Amino acid sequence: MDRVGVRELRQNLSVYLRRVRRGEKLEVTERGRPVAVLQPIVAADRLARLEARGIRVRRGAGNLADLPPPASVRLDRPLSDVLDESREDRI
Repeated sequence: MDRVGVRELRQNLSVYLRRVRRGEKLEVTERGRPVAVLQPIVAADRLARLEARGIRVRRGAGNLADLPPPASVRLDRPLSDVLDESREDRI
């Protein structure tokens, strides 16, 4: 793993980010001491973190047949009238 100082990193950030995008890891140093590691984010890791936080639901995580049937709704007027009324709000 290559090392890069904070000043050098700041002055040539796009160069180092390009290297990281290609898969390299870089150790960032401040006054000669390691303070951080720059490494590429693996898409699978990012998705796993989002799933763990409940932000994303994995595809194929369930079966549509397991869902309860939709509740039936009784209307006192034809559905076409309800739809026409809701569309009037957009005009």
